[in-house]
Amino acid sequence: MKAPLLIIAAGGTGGHMFPAQALAEVMLMRGWRVKLSTDARGARYTGGFPEAVEITQVKSGTFARGGLAAKAMVPPRIIAGAFGASWRMMRDKPAVVVGFGGYPSIPALGAAWVLRLPRMIHEQNGVLGRVNEIFSKRVDAVACGTWPTELPEGIEGAHVGNPVRNAVLERAGAGYIPPGDYPMEILVMGGSQGARILSDLVPPAIAGLPMDVLKNLRVSHQARDEDGQRVSDFYQQSGIAADVQPFFDDVPRRMSEAQLVISRAGASSVADISVIGRPSILIPFAAATGDHQTANARGLVDAGAAIMVPEDAATPESLTAQIEMILGDADGALRMSQAALSVGKPEAAEALAQMVEELAKKGTHK
Repeated sequence: MKAPLLIIAAGGTGGHMFPAQALAEVMLMRGWRVKLSTDARGARYTGGFPEAVEITQVKSGTFARGGLAAKAMVPPRIIAGAFGASWRMMRDKPAVVVGFGGYPSIPALGAAWVLRLPRMIHEQNGVLGRVNEIFSKRVDAVACGTWPTELPEGIEGAHVGNPVRNAVLERAGAGYIPPGDYPMEILVMGGSQGARILSDLVPPAIAGLPMDVLKNLRVSHQARDEDGQRVSDFYQQSGIAADVQPFFDDVPRRMSEAQLVISRAGASSVADISVIGRPSILIPFAAATGDHQTANARGLVDAGAAIMVPEDAATPESLTAQIEMILGDADGALRMSQAALSVGKPEAAEALAQMVEELAKKGTHK
């Protein structure tokens, strides 16, 4: 008998793809077959997916980018993608379809709704994304990564946390070396959207630190392609050892070796920081839908694990002061790392997998 099939549908950002990867890893270990449905943007994040996951690129689009002509093509592309997904599901029927948000998840979720297949969504942020909001009333279950999550009236959510990949779990609670007079690391992560402000603010903020701190520092800085060269040049001219790349495929290692993480407050980044357990300075993306990054950061901030700096209050000088405060207080930094661990949910992927299996057993659908 064929193993049950799970279809995972996820949009084209790390925030959607990393928890999708985490669920895929657990479901494969539980003996399921797993297929991923995404678009060309999402395919860039599939390098870490297990080889056993069959990846299908679907036709999709977004209203967030492009001119009128590009936006006009979005509905027909999504409809074409949904027809393709329906055809594939009729040939190889999934036991459950799980959507992680983003426009590329529409074809698979839409097909599952039309075919009346068991389906659910996972929302990473404290505010539902546009696509998940549309499907929240058309699925059998809503899993939430951040709690509380704002949900439409009458919709109940299950708080499972944000699943983290095996590479992160392998470093869960990794021993933290508090800052001191020895080599130290800072990890700067901008996420897939709106990273420019970190490239503008963080290098001069680090350069403003006292020389007795600077001489020990090494920086890993994730910067957009168009910002990378100037950021790299700035660090070099300031005499700061820095590795500047558009994407780090070894974030868990770099984070576990860091004394401090400076980051956007994307759900996956927050989950990684809390599971590995590191002090952080979080600068939420002000233009995020429903200001969801501020909601994402709240758990770490309230626990005393992170300092949140609103975009409109972020200056190189203010950041220098925050960085110096953390790196200059070894005991405080250690307390922050322990506080981060206190809000981590390393079991999130298993909890989500349990929901998938329970839904498959019920086989009920709206």
